[in-house]
Amino acid sequence: MNRKLQKILLLPLALIYGLVIRIRNYLFDTGILKSTNFDLPVITVGNLTVGGTGKTPHVEYLIKLLKDEYNIAVLSRGYKRKTRNFNIVETSSGVDTTGDEPLQVKCKHPDITVAVDRDRVHGVHEILSRKPGTDIILLDDAYQHRYIEAGFSILLIDYNRLIIDDYLLPSGRLREHRSSVKRADIILITKSPPDLSSINMRLIFKKIPLSPLQHLFYTSLSYDQPLRIFNQHKPGISMGQIRDELRNVLLVTGIAEPAPLINYLSEYNHAITHYKYPDHHHYSNKDCRKIKDKYLTLPAGERCLITTEKDAIRLRERINEKDFPDDKLFYLRINVIFLNNDTGEFNKFILDYVRQNRRNSNFS
Repeated sequence: MNRKLQKILLLPLALIYGLVIRIRNYLFDTGILKSTNFDLPVITVGNLTVGGTGKTPHVEYLIKLLKDEYNIAVLSRGYKRKTRNFNIVETSSGVDTTGDEPLQVKCKHPDITVAVDRDRVHGVHEILSRKPGTDIILLDDAYQHRYIEAGFSILLIDYNRLIIDDYLLPSGRLREHRSSVKRADIILITKSPPDLSSINMRLIFKKIPLSPLQHLFYTSLSYDQPLRIFNQHKPGISMGQIRDELRNVLLVTGIAEPAPLINYLSEYNHAITHYKYPDHHHYSNKDCRKIKDKYLTLPAGERCLITTEKDAIRLRERINEKDFPDDKLFYLRINVIFLNNDTGEFNKFILDYVRQNRRNSNFS
């Protein structure tokens, strides 16, 4: 069945789903369903669609922006973890108890508080009880979680899947109707081409239903030099070495949208074998044997394994380093880049909100 026909057949279910979501939002908008307000800055980062829009790199951008001046706590649901209750994430935690993205954030920023809880209101209360010096709460993937009244909302929209071209679940990928954009303070068009023209920026701006109080920015992603999955104290490798020496790449991904990474690696190497798994995939023993066996078929001395940072968190717990004798297992970190020289303007919006709403602030 082709995709277009499938969308048409699923439209009745999408209409029912949309009605339920509209009723739910109406109940929150009118105060029938209550949202909890906290007396410290709460910033939510989320999207309207299922699938990857780059939430974790943007949360990490906020962490780097704020953590030198404030005590930050990140609260996530901990998607696909095997526990349900509140947990403080430690660098020694396992993926099964925390989820991959919270553990990734904690390992990269061990000096901040990272926690997981399916009940976000309960999670914030627990953080403030256990970490009373917390200045800011960052809510990861909580745009739809309206039981908390976030003071500042950042909505991410994938450039390659604009909400204006999408439909409600299950016909499309939208969790909410596109009119829910109105709840956001800032909208980020993520995964934009680095060379996106000002003309195309204006065309997108006209298509997104914004109010005069909302602000729209464009971000792109860049990749760091590959780092070692194991032996992280050792230097990584340059992309030039992969191009010139390690010409046989086994790429392993368990993310929603691997295409940007494939395109990036293709600029340096065309001998890429890609093992693609679902987003947040829990690697089984069978998966790990398949990865190992394929890796060992590649020419010794001219091979490497590359994966994402999120996958490295999971693979580190599942594969045996000794099964890969030449120590050529790498992962790539992602950075967020603001286009149109808008970094300073975006940062100012965030910093102004935090300074004006922090505890014991003299600002109203």
